[in-house]
Amino acid sequence: MLTMLTMNCFGVPALGTARRLEALGSSLNALDADVITLQEVQAHAFRRLLVKTCTAYPYREYMPFVHAPKGGLLTLSRHPLTEWRFVLYRERGLWYTPALADWILHKGVLITHIQVGELPVVVMNTHLTANYTGDWSRSNRFARHEWEQLAQLADLVNEQPSDHLVVVAGDFNVPRGSWLADEFLERSHLTDPLSGNRRPTYRPMTGMPARYAAAIDFNLYRAPQGMQIETQARFRFEQKHRLADGRQMFLSDHDAVETRLVW
Repeated sequence: MLTMLTMNCFGVPALGTARRLEALGSSLNALDADVITLQEVQAHAFRRLLVKTCTAYPYREYMPFVHAPKGGLLTLSRHPLTEWRFVLYRERGLWYTPALADWILHKGVLITHIQVGELPVVVMNTHLTANYTGDWSRSNRFARHEWEQLAQLADLVNEQPSDHLVVVAGDFNVPRGSWLADEFLERSHLTDPLSGNRRPTYRPMTGMPARYAAAIDFNLYRAPQGMQIETQARFRFEQKHRLADGRQMFLSDHDAVETRLVW
């Protein structure tokens, strides 16, 4: 059995972020997940804070970078990480558009390996470039950039040995059920335990158009050849949390997606 949780933690430098992430880390630490994949850890101070509070997950990996983990990606695990690497997306958007923030962060895929009993597991933690228009039509330039990244990600999945369990988790910034998500699932041969569930995982800020509220966070898997896997999936941290100072707030602008895989 393997329990995976993925979450965009909204670790953007701002007033109050550290206090919120400390509360998030304590909440994550109380879970019984095996592996946690976090996105948008946009400062090394926030990475250190999350690692410090998540003591139940003694193994962690990230790609060192100038101001933050490369890609904003951090993977925490109860199991030893036997190997890891970071793959940069070839298509990272246009620097003269709002995608500049994604370009600077150097988005890509953090690939880690663990062993669960006799089963080797590959965990891919990723965060795709954002679609700043909320338009995922085939002609939209941000959607085309996301398509290029998904194609590269599918190739990485297909490179993995057939006897490994492969988990791909993160903030895809494309809606479940869109042509982008459907083509990616077909090309990568991954299974989405939440297939058909269009419940938004992103909570837009006040004043943003409703179209930005979409199911953009995924916990996908590819079973080893010949192995049957049963799954249970649910959302976490959907409600506001009471901080130590008495304030109530959401722990992120995204809900977490938790998936339990049993074989």
